[in-house]
Amino acid sequence: MNPSIILFGKLFSQISQLFNFGNGSTWPGHIALKLNRNFIQDILKNSQTKIILIAGTNGKTTTSLLLKTILEENGQKVIHNSSGANLLNGLASALLLNSNAAGKITADYAIFEVDENTLPIVLKEIDPQYVVLLNLFRDQLDRYGEVASVAAKWTQSLLHEETIRLILNADDPQVAFIGQQLFNHKNVKYFGLNEKGRKEFEHAVDSIYCPRCGNKLSYSAIYYSHLGDWHCEKCELKRPQLALDEINFTPLSGLYNKYNTLAAILTAKELEIPENTIESALKKFKPAFGRQEVVEYNGKKIQILLTKNPAGFNQTLQTIKSLGAKNIIIALNDGIADGTDVSWIWDIDTEMLNDFARNITVTGDRAYDMGLRLKYSTSSLKIENCKLKIEPNLNIAIDTALQAVSQSETLYILPTYTAMLDIRKILGGKKIL
Repeated sequence: MNPSIILFGKLFSQISQLFNFGNGSTWPGHIALKLNRNFIQDILKNSQTKIILIAGTNGKTTTSLLLKTILEENGQKVIHNSSGANLLNGLASALLLNSNAAGKITADYAIFEVDENTLPIVLKEIDPQYVVLLNLFRDQLDRYGEVASVAAKWTQSLLHEETIRLILNADDPQVAFIGQQLFNHKNVKYFGLNEKGRKEFEHAVDSIYCPRCGNKLSYSAIYYSHLGDWHCEKCELKRPQLALDEINFTPLSGLYNKYNTLAAILTAKELEIPENTIESALKKFKPAFGRQEVVEYNGKKIQILLTKNPAGFNQTLQTIKSLGAKNIIIALNDGIADGTDVSWIWDIDTEMLNDFARNITVTGDRAYDMGLRLKYSTSSLKIENCKLKIEPNLNIAIDTALQAVSQSETLYILPTYTAMLDIRKILGGKKIL
């Protein structure tokens, strides 16, 4: 390992933070990989650090942070790509910034959330002890393609990995089937829900056909989108046996966060972390920025909930409804990291807003697209005094929306990914990445 790469990367990160260019969490790794394409393999050579990879369409950041909190509560030193830089350069940066001048990693664990498309690439560079697969939903189709395509890539990359231990969501048919195809089934553990679910699908449902034979799946319980207790009446493929389906405490609201918590707890149990330590850590947990974090801005409360695909958006709407939301900002961008095709907004059940919204402000690069979607879904509002405003400028949108929020209320912001980064800059004074 060339020490100059480490020193240069650390210096670059410090300069970036000093001048508020960002958090310096991607460029150091990008430069390191340019100078040495084997940088990740070299820096991990002879390291005793145990590596855990977490992938999925929704919940990567929250699950990673939950598991990190648990391990640190147990006294372990943990590396984590905490800013959400989940491509190869983000992982390289996290390793570089957490190494000493000689390039040695001394942490007990490295927890990396990994982009869906990047997981097969990462597995060629890293030999993890655990891989946690959360879910697969239709998201950024211009980048990823359909759900089955991503699942096939994951399966191929894991097919002959006999030493990796897998933690899989049994309620997602595509994810569960990955584990059912592997040679070493003893290395696979499943989590899922075991409670009363819906009987009918939501409008946004992505994967309801058997991943083995293609027959339409039957469900005894539907939790959200295509997640539930499923089975195939044709080939008899069914949801695998659950290793964990109950939790005593969930630190975040929403059904989808039950899944994130289950994934983190099951992984921690496999690592033999005591139950009292897990429970203590969950009670101390603080969410990552944009993942239900509450911040104060101009003397009023704002809660940001990242929303980037139909399945996640519908769950977010259910969550803020349960929280009593009245004042809402929806921020829609179409950057590369968001997906340049925003037609997915027509699969959102925005009609739910009729039940609880009072003030809705739409903003972002594609504000008028979202405004049109809401116009169709709120044309017969049940709440007579609900107001819909379109303001493309995010700064103005936040300031205007806050004027309608009382001191006892919360402004809920539902942004896509790059809009969330813009909000971070407005509220915190600097970018995340």
